[in-house]
Amino acid sequence: MPGVWAYFDTSALVKRYIREPGSQRLRGLLRRYRVVSSVVMPVEAVSAFSRRHASGDLTARDFQAIIAQLEKDRGHWDLVEVTSEVLDRAEDLVRRTTLRTLDAIHVASVLTIERASGLRFAFVTADAVQRDTAAGLSLDLVWLE
Repeated sequence: MPGVWAYFDTSALVKRYIREPGSQRLRGLLRRYRVVSSVVMPVEAVSAFSRRHASGDLTARDFQAIIAQLEKDRGHWDLVEVTSEVLDRAEDLVRRTTLRTLDAIHVASVLTIERASGLRFAFVTADAVQRDTAAGLSLDLVWLE
């Protein structure tokens, strides 16, 4: 298992389970980095998969297989709690940027763990608004198209 951490937003990790542009690059990043994300990420991912299942983009069989793999993978992730510090930072980000709620929680989470640990984390995202915000905050951005 890799020893270096990177923060993965939900938009990036979804590519682990559904083949789309950026999926191959994500697999390489998952071999290179240990996954850090927010505790909201699994809920957000299941929501994305559920929407795709409801729209017919995923069969029931594929949906169940994805959920099973997500649960298996979850045991290898380091998930950041949504603390009052994270929420305060997220609220500030929402006021200053065009980030939506959960995207602000992800950016706030990586900022909080960087501050607490004194380490820099690659911030992996496939969301354009997060990309622009992360670049503006001088995060170590990894963009997945």
